[in-house]
Amino acid sequence: MLHLVIAEAELELAPRSILDHPAIVNHAKRRGKRPEEIILDATYHHSALKKLEDGDRRGRPDIVHICLLNALESIANKEGLLRVYVHTRNDEVIYIKPETRIPRNYNRFVGLMESLFQNRAVPKNLELLRMEEKSLRELIDEISPDEVFVMHEEGEPTKPADFGRTLASIENPVVIVGGFPHGDFRSKILGKKISLYKAPLMAWTVMNEIIINFEHWVP
Repeated sequence: MLHLVIAEAELELAPRSILDHPAIVNHAKRRGKRPEEIILDATYHHSALKKLEDGDRRGRPDIVHICLLNALESIANKEGLLRVYVHTRNDEVIYIKPETRIPRNYNRFVGLMESLFQNRAVPKNLELLRMEEKSLRELIDEISPDEVFVMHEEGEPTKPADFGRTLASIENPVVIVGGFPHGDFRSKILGKKISLYKAPLMAWTVMNEIIINFEHWVP
């Protein structure tokens, strides 16, 4: 079983410190929500992000959206060989059942995430998505993997096919992919660092390479 963790994902509700910012207030009003109920989104809240620490990398739910669409529709997931988790910058972990169908429409996805932050599980009766307060280290300890790999541009250069073969040879590997647009992990991440290409790649590209090459080597 391959465990993929989208770590330090820039997925969060609008922070309290900017709830009164016009960009947040107006966007919430247009959507018929209170400011504290909406997901921070750089597309709509760019001017408000300037007032936040790390504002240049925050408000990127689109990264999680694309990653989940690709992972959950993969052959590995359909064959029961994959588990995907989202760890947020605020140490929340989203557990995702393999049968979950993520909305293809981005606005519907954002609405789903807002409901998840509010209710901690959606839908309530099935809990296809469930959120818990948990650090990345606690999640890894819970999974109890045989080996942990961290995708990093300064990691050991490795051909995607070779990495896929390595993952397929390990019974319970964890691969950590950064869920942010640029920069480095904010905290120390334990695991063997791996780089699949000579230049930085977007998170969803990295995930696609990992999953497809893992599938190639699975018996």
